[in-house]
Amino acid sequence: MPRKLVIDLALLPEEGQELCGEIPGEIFELPSTDARSVGPLAYDLRVQRFGSELLLTGNLAAPFEFTCVRTLHPFVQTIRIDSAAISVEIAEDAQIDVTPALREEILIEFPPYPRCDEADEPQHCEIDPRYLAVDKLPGNEVETRPRAEGDSRWAALDALKPTDPPR
Repeated sequence: MPRKLVIDLALLPEEGQELCGEIPGEIFELPSTDARSVGPLAYDLRVQRFGSELLLTGNLAAPFEFTCVRTLHPFVQTIRIDSAAISVEIAEDAQIDVTPALREEILIEFPPYPRCDEADEPQHCEIDPRYLAVDKLPGNEVETRPRAEGDSRWAALDALKPTDPPR
């Protein structure tokens, strides 16, 4: 499996070319706190040159493991882009690496609040009632995490003394 999608302009026919394949999921280079790639980026694209730009149209798909914002459970969701249209400016290079453009298209489609009921295999997605502030049952308490020692973000405000109101 190639590690990049590089298009050689010298070999690209004037009427364009169909490209299908996969690129390893390592191209996403995501911090572990956001999401984790669990498979390759699959592409089925038509590539055509128009003057000083390269136009890629087609489908993209890549699976990721997200953490549900409600249940805090991990789940897998495939990000799919049907009818993608990506324009890449052509410089003087004979070869163009379009991998970063494909990567960005997928990352833009990440869900802002991932939920496990939107997974490839949907799960029951309900907030644990222990974490709700309303209608807590007695004895069903969850410990509040203590503040980290030395957290001085609020120290400047804590140091302020109340004054008489302005007149």
